Amino acid sequence: MKRQFIALAASILCLASCNSFLERTPKSTMAPENYFRDETDLQLFSNSFYNNLLDKTPYNEQSDQLVYLNLSAVMRGGNNRTVPNSGGGWGNGSGAWGDLRKMNTLLEYIDRCEDEAAVLQYTALTRFFRAYLYFTMVQRFGDVPWIDEQLQSDSENLYRPRDSREVVMGHMLEDIDYAIQHLPSAVSTYRVNRWTALALKARFCLFEGTFRKYHSPDQYPKMYVEPLPTGGRTSQDYLKLAADAARELIDNGPYKLAKVSDYRLLFANVDASKDEFILAIKNDQSLQVCHNATAFAMMPSQNKPGFTRKFIAGVLMNDGSRFTDQPGWETMAFVQEMQSRDPRLKAITVGDGHVWLGDETVSAPDLVCATTGYQVSKYVMDKTLPEWGRVDKSYNDMPVFRYAEVLLNYAEAKAELGTLTQDDLDLTVNALRSRVGMTGLLSLDEANASPDPYLASAETGYPNVSGANQGVILEIRRERAIELVMEGFRLSDLIRWRSGKCLEQPIWGAYFPGIGKYDLTGDGLPDIHIWTGVDPKDKDMADFELGTSTGIILSDGVSGYIDRHQNIERNFNEDRDYYYPIPTKERQLYHDKGVDLKQNPGWVDGLSY
Repeated sequence: MKRQFIALAASILCLASCNSFLERTPKSTMAPENYFRDETDLQLFSNSFYNNLLDKTPYNEQSDQLVYLNLSAVMRGGNNRTVPNSGGGWGNGSGAWGDLRKMNTLLEYIDRCEDEAAVLQYTALTRFFRAYLYFTMVQRFGDVPWIDEQLQSDSENLYRPRDSREVVMGHMLEDIDYAIQHLPSAVSTYRVNRWTALALKARFCLFEGTFRKYHSPDQYPKMYVEPLPTGGRTSQDYLKLAADAARELIDNGPYKLAKVSDYRLLFANVDASKDEFILAIKNDQSLQVCHNATAFAMMPSQNKPGFTRKFIAGVLMNDGSRFTDQPGWETMAFVQEMQSRDPRLKAITVGDGHVWLGDETVSAPDLVCATTGYQVSKYVMDKTLPEWGRVDKSYNDMPVFRYAEVLLNYAEAKAELGTLTQDDLDLTVNALRSRVGMTGLLSLDEANASPDPYLASAETGYPNVSGANQGVILEIRRERAIELVMEGFRLSDLIRWRSGKCLEQPIWGAYFPGIGKYDLTGDGLPDIHIWTGVDPKDKDMADFELGTSTGIILSDGVSGYIDRHQNIERNFNEDRDYYYPIPTKERQLYHDKGVDLKQNPGWVDGLSY
């Protein structure tokens, strides 16, 4: 098995570093009539789909949960976001459309293979990835052209106008249902199987169901480039499809929540858990297939990522009560605020008493590496492993689909449908809490009787959630925030919930009442010194000058939350920023071919058509 994996990984690397078959002048031995003849040909050709489409670095997404010292254009919004000339996720013949052409080529020629079982399997695999690709495009652009044929330079559909997202979603459902029917059911952690297809269906149907609910065309027509056709699927239809797909996987799939002695190991171990990871990206030190997650958290040269105070405050106490109901929670010292919390908090961030995996020394959060003071620890590998901490040298596997997400997708779909039961919560949210030893489990009746004001507030949460299930919907969003943090979901979630204004909320860090020495490990000894005046040069602790960009900036000047972004204007445009713009060059190309490729609402590119 090891030799088979290395051969597969090597072929993926080759496909990643070389021009693809379709982008070169083919040799006679590689012409379509001589290729696609057996399962090996189909596998090698389709390997690029894994490499090109799956997110290898989900940990580095900036949002209201995790920020860098230098904020992204998406985080800053306003005039920091402009229409690109080209690229931007939309390229005719390159990027996503280039991958689509490869998929349609494979589907066109696949019948040349005489292995009927391989034809079914790789047709299903290709249609899975086509649905996956179109999901990313619908999330990014809304309406996009649906193309299911191999296009040549003179093809009539090469410059096809945008189809309604209803049309595109309908075809995606056809593709994913075919994949569910024909992909193998055996556990295959690094290869797509039937259960991966069910997980994808649950994911994109939940997205579409909640998007249509919170961006209702009657209330928010600017989010629809073209009106949705009469008689199309409703938000309720998509939520039902999401719940059904997730439930089938839960009831009949071979997966379960992994039991680990330390929750950190679920993400730090070199090899992904076969119990919980439905699909993972395989990394390998010997092949130098690596990522940057450990250095990302540990080195000051990596733009100083840190969790936000908003995110930390939203994490529950271990008994299920709200941290934001604790007396004086707003000004709690770091060590105090870390006490008796959901155990996952200290697994994903450096809390008091933190010991890195493979180490014996208690470490304080490194404020030089974390712009908010809340230092990341999720995905950080064991310090005893070779090349630990080196830039771009981490080789623990990365999640793509995890059973925990399926549980949360099911719970959310049922809550939005109004059909959630206590048994559903026990199967999903409460199973996740029990896995880490939380004593406080979620009660449906109690959550709806007393929705959390912190999560319902416009300053810290989601004010557009209402109705009889408001409380439990907010609680499921809380659970999703901590369980799936740094797995690449947050911006997508804010988009579908129409909660982009969360990106304007304060991005404060830990609280400090002013100059002085502070204990961050809980041992009673100071770990940092915040000072003004003469540099104390205290070698026993980290020194930070108050009010300087290289020291610490506090929200109220001489006290408050770490606030290194206080002078940065941020503006999320509700009428524009839920979609990305179509690049100017692409619109010009379409116009030259007599096709009106409409720009997304609110984006100005200087073109008059």
